[in-house]
Amino acid sequence: MLGPYIDAAALVVGTAAGVCIGPRLNSNLKARMPMVFGCAALGLGVAMIIKVKFLAPVVLALVLGSVIGELCLLEAGVQKVANSCRKLINKRVKPSGDMSQEEFSDKFAALLILFSLSGTGVYGSLSEGMTGDPTLLIVKAILDLFTAPIFASTMGLAVGLLTIPQITVQSLLYFSASLIIPFTTPDMLADFSACGGLIMLGTGFRICGIKQFPVVSMIPALIIVMPLSYAWSVYMT
Repeated sequence: MLGPYIDAAALVVGTAAGVCIGPRLNSNLKARMPMVFGCAALGLGVAMIIKVKFLAPVVLALVLGSVIGELCLLEAGVQKVANSCRKLINKRVKPSGDMSQEEFSDKFAALLILFSLSGTGVYGSLSEGMTGDPTLLIVKAILDLFTAPIFASTMGLAVGLLTIPQITVQSLLYFSASLIIPFTTPDMLADFSACGGLIMLGTGFRICGIKQFPVVSMIPALIIVMPLSYAWSVYMT
């Protein structure tokens, strides 16, 4: 399980670098680079969506998953965790940046998706679990290494705490890959990718500050999209 460790290390190193060099970073760089990363998330989302096989179950999964997420208050839960992390860290170190509590919570939720539940991370973990090849996660680690410092320069050490859900999700996917893959089809995986792409689109809009999509509440869609895709292929085609 090499990939998840490398990716986690990249996030930790990137966060540390951002905290250390943050005060010396150009203000325009700190303000504009998140827009670039948001644009990258949008592009990744589009690239994932075009793989769709059956659009109807993907849309249905997104709607039902979002309803489940809202009923379970997932978004509010993540924002509470973000606020708690910020308060805990600020008690021990000097607060980083002048970001408002609301803006901090929004960024934290978006970064949770970007670092822990992006398509690259999900497929990279499944791929390494099945083939032993960590290449995709190493590529993600390189991206995270340059993304984390920019956000850590304004959000501080809280960015590094995202290592916990990141390595947890990737490890679970890695170890469950051999159990999941035999029950999937290429069409199911394509629709899973498309559903993840839609969530990544929402993440990109959120990072860019265009629209605050409830990306955390949309996460349950990833759990139900493949069963819905399979049911659609059996009963509707």
